[in-house]
Amino acid sequence: MRLRLQGAAVLSLGILAFSVLSAFGWGETADRLVTNKAVDTLPEEMQPFFNASRQFLVQHVTAADELKITGTTGHRADFIQLDHYGQFPFSALPREYNAAIAKFNRRTLEQFGLLPWQIGVYSKKLTDAFREHDWGQVRLSASILAHYVNAAHDPFNTTINMDGKLSLQPGVNERFSVGLVDRYQLFFFVKPNEAALIHDPTDHAFEDCLTSHSLLETVLLADRRAHAGLTEYKEDYYDRFYSLAGAILVRQLSDASTDVGSYWMTAWINAGRPALPQ
Repeated sequence: MRLRLQGAAVLSLGILAFSVLSAFGWGETADRLVTNKAVDTLPEEMQPFFNASRQFLVQHVTAADELKITGTTGHRADFIQLDHYGQFPFSALPREYNAAIAKFNRRTLEQFGLLPWQIGVYSKKLTDAFREHDWGQVRLSASILAHYVNAAHDPFNTTINMDGKLSLQPGVNERFSVGLVDRYQLFFFVKPNEAALIHDPTDHAFEDCLTSHSLLETVLLADRRAHAGLTEYKEDYYDRFYSLAGAILVRQLSDASTDVGSYWMTAWINAGRPALPQ
């Protein structure tokens, strides 16, 4: 009972840390699917606690979408528009936050997205919660972290063309990140690998964003080909789109599940591998 009350109290306070989200990025189905699969990637010592917390994690990974809570900065933190900073691999953007502020200023970073740094922040929050044996905060931070790690695997969270309007494909992000998942989730299998140690959470998040961005043009081309000769975005379109981009979708969801589990495990290891409540 104490743990349950503590978790509720932490939720009411911690949810304020979420940034406002729009329709961009993965939908609720993908967030929940990835989080559920991530639990299965964890080592044996972590399984009892995370299995018991599975329902909480799956439910609260979408809390930011449901509540539309504004964070302390008032800026969304679930994207980064990498192509604002030049050409791939965007070496002009420092990965160390203070260095990035010194070069571009804080306002610019907030305007064009904070996603990799936000992942680093919540990795530390989760590590601290493990170290302090604050199990309610562990569950909350783990669910928030899962949301942001999942966001890093959506190509449309990494570009100034995040809604498709710049390529004259408005709504393509929603069709890829929500439409395909909702329509075909029963027909594809998300198969994550076992969780692995992450040596630098923020740097790893940047690599995830770069990988996602590298897939963007392929998804945009698939969308154009799928809609060729059609006037609407209905079942014929989605069948074509899935045949052309479904492999990318499943790969990104699988990799996101692996990474979510890896971030959870890394925080636990960095905290000294505390014994988790059964």
